[in-house]
Amino acid sequence: MDLHTTSTTDLPKTAAEILKFAQDTRIFLFYGDMGAGKTTLIKSMSEALGVTDAVTSPTFSIVNEYEGSYGPVYHFDFYRLKDQSEAMDMGYEEYFYSGNYCFIEWPEKIADLLPDSYTGVHIKVINAHSRQITVENIS
Repeated sequence: MDLHTTSTTDLPKTAAEILKFAQDTRIFLFYGDMGAGKTTLIKSMSEALGVTDAVTSPTFSIVNEYEGSYGPVYHFDFYRLKDQSEAMDMGYEEYFYSGNYCFIEWPEKIADLLPDSYTGVHIKVINAHSRQITVENIS
């Protein structure tokens, strides 16, 4: 599925479309350059899931937990990981295989630890306000 946004006002609709496309998938991998809008899109997706907490990048804590209408929502940012053992030490499996929503930024840092089934979200910057978002279900 290909989506195009031209403003942050497009994001609630885009988030709803991605969640609908994913069907029952609860693991989402977000790919994109620094500043592409991964955290901003995750914020909209979290809001669509009933999260009322402030959604912020967990760059230093690695994972943030938010309470949503469908249970906990876990938001990961693996950008600062030196190697995959850091994810293993934090018990990533408990989160990934919990059945709860997991939004993962910089999944390429833990490529060998990723589940076999997930929804991939690739964000490409077109210009300051425009993004091309490609979404795929992998199983």
